[in-house]
Amino acid sequence: MHEQPLEGPLVGEDGEVGYRGVTACQAVGISYRQLDYWARTTLVVPSVRDASGSGTQRLYSFRDLVVLKVVKRLLDAGVSLQNIRRAIDALRSRGVADLAEITLISDGTTVYECRSPEEVVDLLQGGQGVFGIAIGGAFKEIQGSLSHLPGEPATQPQPITASFQPSEGDELAARRARRRAG
Repeated sequence: MHEQPLEGPLVGEDGEVGYRGVTACQAVGISYRQLDYWARTTLVVPSVRDASGSGTQRLYSFRDLVVLKVVKRLLDAGVSLQNIRRAIDALRSRGVADLAEITLISDGTTVYECRSPEEVVDLLQGGQGVFGIAIGGAFKEIQGSLSHLPGEPATQPQPITASFQPSEGDELAARRARRRAG
């Protein structure tokens, strides 16, 4: 019988290459306890071979490791494990089988799926769409709009005269006016 090495890639039942839990932990930068918990609670289940009783080893694919790394980065960004789980469940319920193929964005609280440069979806609010503003696009739009609108020559700024009377409650403005006048 051929014995598999303890580290590095292994071959699953269908011939796919996989990585043991210890290797996955080292590659992703998580503890074995985290990895085990995430597998038992189906957050990230090893796709090459799941544990099936005592003595069997889970085998993770390269794409599984990518998803594990994304989960770790979201945790590092401050997103709660509960919100990460809700986001991944929302993706799976929509039929997203390959989580490694999508782009996720987070503000540290919620998780967004970036579908295109213009479309971002809040995964924790039932797929509610949010929008992004591409500054380069706005820049080009303004350039186009201004191309047929009149401009006005810039003039020298007019000096502030001492006739400015600050309001009664504006003490800072009154001090500035006294300093200019004095």
